[in-house]
Amino acid sequence: MTSNHPACCSPFDSTWPFAEALPGVVMRSCHFDPALLVAEDFSRSAIPAPANIQRSVAKRQAEYLAGRLCARTALLALTGRADVPALGEDRAPVWPAGVSGSISHSHGLATALVADSRQWRGLGLDLEEPLASDRALRLAEEILTPAELQRLDGLMPEQQAERITLTFSIKESLFKALYPLVRKRFYFHDAELLDCNGAQARLRLLIDLSAEWTAGSELAGWYCEFQGRVLSLVAIAA
Repeated sequence: MTSNHPACCSPFDSTWPFAEALPGVVMRSCHFDPALLVAEDFSRSAIPAPANIQRSVAKRQAEYLAGRLCARTALLALTGRADVPALGEDRAPVWPAGVSGSISHSHGLATALVADSRQWRGLGLDLEEPLASDRALRLAEEILTPAELQRLDGLMPEQQAERITLTFSIKESLFKALYPLVRKRFYFHDAELLDCNGAQARLRLLIDLSAEWTAGSELAGWYCEFQGRVLSLVAIAA
């Protein structure tokens, strides 16, 4: 791979932060600083910049660059090829044939994971800055179903904010994992977080997305604290 690592991105971290190991899944992370981004970073790094990224602000450019660098490094470890996922018309990453993957970034941290799609056919990863209690409660009705809102009763405000942040994040991960399989958009109220035990979560679809993924289908997710952020993952085995 003939490219230079840009100054706006830290060296890669290969830490697997979740409590449960998922065989065959490769993850890479790095920190990024938009203030250190220079115009030549994309060409020097051999990362193509789509037109909409070229027109965007430094923060969006830096997070895109960092996310694609993490993805390329993870793909190199998985397949031996330094591929860069393109940006699809639906804004989702276009992974090489035979690979599933996901990219996320939040407040200066980017991460990507990939796997052979014969082992894991759907992967969704999401990083979120923890929501402050007042903001979390303002957003709660947009993110949570009536049943999920009911489960907030009895929790302290800080615990409520943690639950709302987690629900937001893991539903984002669910969308990223399922969208490539169903090719249908769905929203926060179309799925429900049934329970969470500090490391693993259980989700249920509330609408039909396809003949396979019908209302009532349940999926497993994982979550953890990762460098001060909430990191969630939904992985669908092949």
